[in-house]
Amino acid sequence: MPSFPPMTAPTPASPSTYEARTNFVVELSTRLHAYGTTAQRLEGAIKGVAHRMGLDCEVWSNPTGLILSFADPVRGAHNGITRVLRLEPGEQNLGRLAATDAIAEDVLAGRLDPADGLIALKALDRPASRRNQALAALSFGLSAGSVAALLGAGWADVATAAVIGLVTGVLYVLAAGRPRLAEALEAIAALVATLLAAAVATFIEPLSLKTVIVASLIVLMPGLMLTNAVSELSSQQLVSGTTRFAGALMILMKLTFGTVAAMQLVTILGWQPQEAVPQPLAPLAELAALAVAAFAFAVLFQAARRDYPLVMASVLLGYALTRLGGEWLGLGSGNFAGGAFFAGVGVAAISNAYGRWANRPGALIRVPGIILLVPGSVGFRSLNFVMERDVFLGLDTAFALLSALIALVAGLLFGNLLVPSRRNL
Repeated sequence: MPSFPPMTAPTPASPSTYEARTNFVVELSTRLHAYGTTAQRLEGAIKGVAHRMGLDCEVWSNPTGLILSFADPVRGAHNGITRVLRLEPGEQNLGRLAATDAIAEDVLAGRLDPADGLIALKALDRPASRRNQALAALSFGLSAGSVAALLGAGWADVATAAVIGLVTGVLYVLAAGRPRLAEALEAIAALVATLLAAAVATFIEPLSLKTVIVASLIVLMPGLMLTNAVSELSSQQLVSGTTRFAGALMILMKLTFGTVAAMQLVTILGWQPQEAVPQPLAPLAELAALAVAAFAFAVLFQAARRDYPLVMASVLLGYALTRLGGEWLGLGSGNFAGGAFFAGVGVAAISNAYGRWANRPGALIRVPGIILLVPGSVGFRSLNFVMERDVFLGLDTAFALLSALIALVAGLLFGNLLVPSRRNL
């Protein structure tokens, strides 16, 4: 990262300039929050930017809000500006995160005035076009089908998961402008997905039912949210980490309830879904599925088009490092936790190195690099076993979830030690 000199602080007689700088920092904070930045990274980044702009700023972040306190340059810390912002939980938007970072770099380098930087940040808000909405819904289907293939499902399972994933994507797009539907989205999507999968397995073709259901709902599962929550807890962001963990558990509960309710309906209707014997695809088909999944996640993470190759390569990198660590290097004798740790170290180190070399957010590599490692489906299966009264199997799966989370987060921490991150992003 180039070392720009600190911006020259304006004289105390320039309140408008002081206000312009604080407004820019507040807007930058809300953008980082909206684009899915974790609490420790957001607070570290904002403190660094504020210091470079000659501001004394204290930041407190949690998944549903921000508090920023700026000391007055004349009268001191007790007479400054405090902003309390109520915000919706953010979601990953790599394209706008990179654009926001570029604007911040221009302001810090003096190429852009803070007031103009504020205007540039607000100009990033554009409603999603119908084309983008259609592409997002299609990506749900592509990711569902490709994940089913990676889980060892047969062609019938892959095709069914892709179609049901597309239906889930349509529900997701419709929920974007309908708050009531958005609140119940996970439960409704799980109900619809389970009913459709059961109908296909009963009347059309035997399926690996659980695999199809998991794959068709994979995008809605809060694996990344769980990973971020544990990462925040490990960084002593206790309030933010606990809140995010609770939010992830609620999403898992809604998904589980929808699935269990659908299976009760299947029983009432007298359907008898036929289970298929898993028939893993050929290695070339698995590679093709991985490439399709990488493209789907590039779309779902809303990366800029020029970054599609980078994001897709990051997905492939994370998967390859997991296989290398879990099987080829014998870490845990093929255990997923060993592979997740090795991949976490590699992805974190490479993403930080890229961020420092290219002066861009390392999240462009880090987030897609771990997406196939996050254990959202394991948590979903754990709650399903508990709801089905198989408590011991549910607890065993929950322990597998915890071990995978700990291994992945530990890998990310070790990777950050090997190569420090660039301005926390």
